[in-house]
Amino acid sequence: MNKTKGSSLKSNLIGDKQFYARMFTIVIPIIIQNTITNVVSLLDNIMVGRVGTLEMSAVAIDNQLLFVFYICIFGGLSGAGIFATQYAGAGDDNGVRSCFRAKLMIAFAMVAVAMVVFIAFPEKLVSLYLAEGTSAQDIESTLGFAMDYLSVMLAGIVPFALSQVYSSSLRELGETKLPMTASVVAILVNLVFNYLLIFGAFGFPKLGVVGAAVATVLSRYVEMFILVIFTHTHSGRFPFIKGAYRSMKMPRKLACDILKRGMPLLVNEALWSAGMATLNQCYSVRGLDVVAAANISSTVANLFNVVFLSMGNAIAIMVGQHLGANEVEKAKQTAWRLITATVGGCVIMGAMLAVCSPFIPHIYNTSENVRELATKLLLVGAAIMPVMAFAHDCYFTIRSGGRTLLTFVFDSCSMWLIAVPLAMVLANFTDLPIVPLFIVIQLIEVFKSVIGFILVKKGIWIRNIIDN
Repeated sequence: MNKTKGSSLKSNLIGDKQFYARMFTIVIPIIIQNTITNVVSLLDNIMVGRVGTLEMSAVAIDNQLLFVFYICIFGGLSGAGIFATQYAGAGDDNGVRSCFRAKLMIAFAMVAVAMVVFIAFPEKLVSLYLAEGTSAQDIESTLGFAMDYLSVMLAGIVPFALSQVYSSSLRELGETKLPMTASVVAILVNLVFNYLLIFGAFGFPKLGVVGAAVATVLSRYVEMFILVIFTHTHSGRFPFIKGAYRSMKMPRKLACDILKRGMPLLVNEALWSAGMATLNQCYSVRGLDVVAAANISSTVANLFNVVFLSMGNAIAIMVGQHLGANEVEKAKQTAWRLITATVGGCVIMGAMLAVCSPFIPHIYNTSENVRELATKLLLVGAAIMPVMAFAHDCYFTIRSGGRTLLTFVFDSCSMWLIAVPLAMVLANFTDLPIVPLFIVIQLIEVFKSVIGFILVKKGIWIRNIIDN
């Protein structure tokens, strides 16, 4: 009896060679793409950091604000993506095409909103991150650099949104290599032009933070053109694209269902990303050194977080396709196997980050205080990584069955009912140093993991939404 239970538990948590072969086929291109993206982001960060701490802080503030838009795009497209993944599992090209059209409309509506916000209130948004104790000269300089960078970055919003529409649609079909290739080429363009334009190498103008923005915008257009051109010239492989622009019509019921499932995801991602921005604003109360240290820490940590961030996509694809094909037991088993693989991988990645954390901050041209703070924040991130990975995978598992209202409660409520109020109180009404403050906020992931385990184990997320 005990042997049978043990064997059953092992088979539910650990897959066979065929399972891992499929998992790696899907996730390795995503990991490569995310790794290269984060390596270049790190190099970009270092290059700007070599110019100066104020410039690095200005870019970090702008990227925190743009991060809210990027995550909102992800959330806005995710509702249609849940349906597209299940349609792909059922072999329904018309359903995938309708979801693609829904994504286009959602993406461009969100671009319009973002442009209005960033054009109307840029200085007010940036000023939220400039602590009152900072010298007037540093505030003025940082604000100037931030305005210069943001004004150029706005030109990259449209190609970013369109790239996300195409790459997410391809991934939902199980095609992860093309988005990876497009991203790698774009990243190389970004890296080369960063060097040329930030420092004025080989006769190019020395533009500093503006050069970093120009390089990023160029890379956005390169990625968009690769994805769009390749997808349309290989319509045999991607039948959903045939006639996709002939009209924007889609079944009314599906449109309503996408709105019903997608709105909680959009609101969730908007609230979660705004919550992250608010947390960073709370940390910034401790001064520009903390802004710089947090920027270094998050950029480096993201490089080591690629395993669990990429595995979230694998869960969305593999579990979602099983649900679309009405393979309920396979969906449950796949979810737990992927969660186990993710946590195991993040124990290793967390250990690697801990080993590297004392050395990486010294690459930056900044003060010793900033380097020491960055090292301590990285050690905290390394310790909590496996827990964050578990909570992240639980979120994607619940989302794969269309339980978007549940994911909203799971993600945004913990952020806005616990993390944000606690950070505001600790940052504004106590003298608690930044590192203990950061630890307290990160430990909320333990609470999320417990709730996530209960929700996934209960199985209330398991359902086929395209047959309803």
